[in-house]
Amino acid sequence: MILLQSHSRFLLQTLLNRVQNLEKAVELDYHWVEFDDVRYHILVSMKNPNALLLSVSLPIPPPEAVFMGGLPFGAIEAIKAAYGVAVQILDPPRDGFNLTLKLNLGKLPPDEEHRYALLVKIASVREVVLGAPLRVVLKHLSSRTVIPGIDGLLAIVHRSKESFFLDPQPDKVTVVFPMRFKDSIDIAFATSFLQEFVEARRTAGLNNAPSCLWSPTPPLELKEAPAEALSANAGFVSFGNAKRLDRTVWNLSTFHAYVSYHVKCSEGFMHTRMRRRVESMIQALDRAKPGVEGRKKSPNSRSFKRLSLKEARANSIS
Repeated sequence: MILLQSHSRFLLQTLLNRVQNLEKAVELDYHWVEFDDVRYHILVSMKNPNALLLSVSLPIPPPEAVFMGGLPFGAIEAIKAAYGVAVQILDPPRDGFNLTLKLNLGKLPPDEEHRYALLVKIASVREVVLGAPLRVVLKHLSSRTVIPGIDGLLAIVHRSKESFFLDPQPDKVTVVFPMRFKDSIDIAFATSFLQEFVEARRTAGLNNAPSCLWSPTPPLELKEAPAEALSANAGFVSFGNAKRLDRTVWNLSTFHAYVSYHVKCSEGFMHTRMRRRVESMIQALDRAKPGVEGRKKSPNSRSFKRLSLKEARANSIS
């Protein structure tokens, strides 16, 4: 199985190219969209080539998700802790975006290894922002404390108008995903995949992995969730405690994309197998056709023609 990378490859490559050519005053104006409807915009002007503006548009949050100033709670603190003085948050952001960062490329670390690590972190701005609430919850779990100001179920946006839920407790955190798909074939594949996913957790080699459960109905942790948030046609997946913070935040934030990716791969694999099977059957039918015209006649071969009664009498008289 393939896990998605936390950083945007196009964003990282753009940052590396710009850092390597700081002496050249070039103008950049790039727009692109990545999975789960996350949009990016990079802007560099000729007047100030050392300044790079990075704007990010997040998925539209559902009503139950907690957003503060257009961002998930804890996002501002997470950005400051991750990027330090190299990045400045512009308020307000550019029109049509939730966040705009100003990167001072002249303040990047002089050491090449540290500079690359910081650029990878900047290219992972999606994880830093969308994963901020989950990171706060897991940090409080490690210290066995309760999050101030958060009482009960917490909804975190991960797709446009869709969220997953956290049930934070001092000694454990339960993460629940309502799984939704539009296509009926995707629903069937996803349901089967998730059931096998849960069964794989029970193998001997995964004893230390977080607990994982699947249910066709909402679990008890979602009893306080709004009814419109519980319309899941592929069931509900629940995860228990996890130990590795960074990997856990990203894997949970992109779990639906991870499942969708493998569902589409499974469909593509089955379509390929079906096409190959049909092609082999067509070849077998072609070989079974009585191709009289294409046969090669040997010197000893004989052919016969059925004659009518009139033709037979004419041949006998002659």
